[in-house]
Amino acid sequence: MKKEHILVIRFSALGDVAMVVPVVWALATQYPDVRITVLSRAFARPLFADLAPNVNFMEADLKHEYRGMRGLNALYRRLVAKQFTKVADLHDVLRSEYLRMRFNVGHYRVEHIRKHRKQRRQLTKSHKKVMRPLPSSFKSYSEVFARLGYPVDIKQFHSIFPEEGGNLNMLPKEIGPKKNFQQWIGIAPFAAHEGKVYPPRLMEQVIQQLLQKYPKARIFLFGRGEQEDEYFSQWTERYPQCLSVSQYCESMYQELILMSHLDAMLSMDSANMHLASITGTPVVSVWGATHPMAGFLGFNQSEDNIIQLNLDCRPCSIYGNKPCRRGDFACLQNIPPERIVERISTLINN
Repeated sequence: MKKEHILVIRFSALGDVAMVVPVVWALATQYPDVRITVLSRAFARPLFADLAPNVNFMEADLKHEYRGMRGLNALYRRLVAKQFTKVADLHDVLRSEYLRMRFNVGHYRVEHIRKHRKQRRQLTKSHKKVMRPLPSSFKSYSEVFARLGYPVDIKQFHSIFPEEGGNLNMLPKEIGPKKNFQQWIGIAPFAAHEGKVYPPRLMEQVIQQLLQKYPKARIFLFGRGEQEDEYFSQWTERYPQCLSVSQYCESMYQELILMSHLDAMLSMDSANMHLASITGTPVVSVWGATHPMAGFLGFNQSEDNIIQLNLDCRPCSIYGNKPCRRGDFACLQNIPPERIVERISTLINN
C-alpha cells in the first residue's frame, strides 16, 4: 500500500505561513505515519525545519525559477515526482489554484481553504457592519485536513521549542544570558501598512514608561526595514537598555530563540505577533485598521492582551492596506501609551 504523503501549499507573507505551524505540527504528531511536505517560500524554512520527523520543507522561488505559467508547470512536474497522495491548498490564490487544477486533472485528492470572503466584506463595510467573528485561520486550516480525512486537535501545541525555550548559546554574545533580575521585553513596532502601525512618537513613550517601571529591563526591538533602521538607531542611542535585534541576529531562527525567552512581546497585527506566538510567548497586540474578529489573532493568545478602540469605522480593512476613511488614524493615535504599558506590566508581574 502506498504511504500517504500530503503536500501542504502556503506561499504568501511570513505571518500567514507562521499560522500554519500549529496545524502542521498537530497533523504530524497525530498521524506519525503520514509524510508531510510544506511548499512555501525560502524564508519559511526555519519554521518547519525541526517541527517533526515526518515534516519536510520544499521551497519555491515564484519570482524567478517558477515565474509565470511556464514556471508553474515546471513546479508541478517537480511536485509530481514527489509522489504525493493528497494536496492541501492553504492559500487559495491564482498560483495555488493553478497547481490545484493540475493535481485535480491528475486525479489527486485535493482540498483548499475557505476564506469566507462574503463575511469579510460585511465586517469591513463603511455602513451597517456585521460585527460577527470569522473562523480563525487555525480553524480554517484544520478544516482542510479534516476534509482530506485527517481531523486534527491543535490544542496541544505550545511552542516550536522545548518548554525551557530555544538554546540561548546560539545567540550572539551581545544578547548574552538572561539574568534572574532582568525583564526581557520584545517590541515589534512596525507592520506592512500604516493602518496597523502605532505612531512611533507614542511607541517611544511606551519605551520610556517601561524603563521607568523596570529600570533593569532589556528591550529588544524586532523588525527589518527603512522605518526600523531610522527609529531603532534613535531609540538605542537614547535608551541603552534597548537593542536592535536585526543588528546582531543573522537569521530568523535566532530571533525565534530570543522570542522564546521574552517575558512579554508587544506587537502590531503583524508577522512578529505570529512568530512570538509559536514560541509560546504572551503577546500584547495593538490593532488599528484591522480587527481580531477577522480571525488573525496569534495562536493561543488571550483576548485580554488585545489593545484596540471601539470605533464605528473599525475594522476598515482585513489586511490594513486601505486608506483611513477618517484621515487621522484615530484607531491608533488615540490609544494611550499607559494602557499598553499597564497590560505588559500585568503579564510581567504574573
